[in-house]
Amino acid sequence: MSYHNVLAIPENVKDFHLEGSGAITFPGGRMRLESLRPSKDGQEANIVLWCPEDFDGDVTIEWEFWPVNEPGLAIVFFHARGRQGEDLFNLAPRTGPYEQYHHGDLDAHHVSCFRRMWSSERGSHTCDPRESHGFHLVAQEPDPLPAALDARGPYDMRLTVAGGETAFSVNGLESSRRRDEHPPPGGKIGFRRMATPIGEYADLRVTSP
Repeated sequence: MSYHNVLAIPENVKDFHLEGSGAITFPGGRMRLESLRPSKDGQEANIVLWCPEDFDGDVTIEWEFWPVNEPGLAIVFFHARGRQGEDLFNLAPRTGPYEQYHHGDLDAHHVSCFRRMWSSERGSHTCDPRESHGFHLVAQEPDPLPAALDARGPYDMRLTVAGGETAFSVNGLESSRRRDEHPPPGGKIGFRRMATPIGEYADLRVTSP
């Protein structure tokens, strides 16, 4: 299957599902995603925006990304589904706190693709692929994205899952590649943000072989 969403106007995300208190706006003709709660609210200020489609296990996910400010964290979830194979939207309601996603009633993979929350993260930029249920760090690789102060964008993000191997790259520069002993069967894609950073997204493309 193939899926393409330019993420340019509100109509493009009318069927998307937002968890947590967030704002979705479209300055400059691309989707801006930000929390409406202050960072002092901690995990309660986090948000996740889910694409409503389910995708195959072997898949290529591409999107354009602009980091607007920091500190904070941006994550992409993929292959998210209930632990018994249920549709993600038929599970218990989620409101943004991270524990609901790594120790809740869903399974998912994710990559932190703009990891700038704490001073140690801002001093050494890495991408952290993880598997859930659980909080399993499966790799820690360099993050090619610059700090928000120097970012221009768009940055072409690409995540490929094929034959049990997962690769993530930015502007054609591969950040990580790993083999999964238990390839996930597929599921939904979601964009997650911590308060207070703002990120912008465009041109989401998903293809399956």
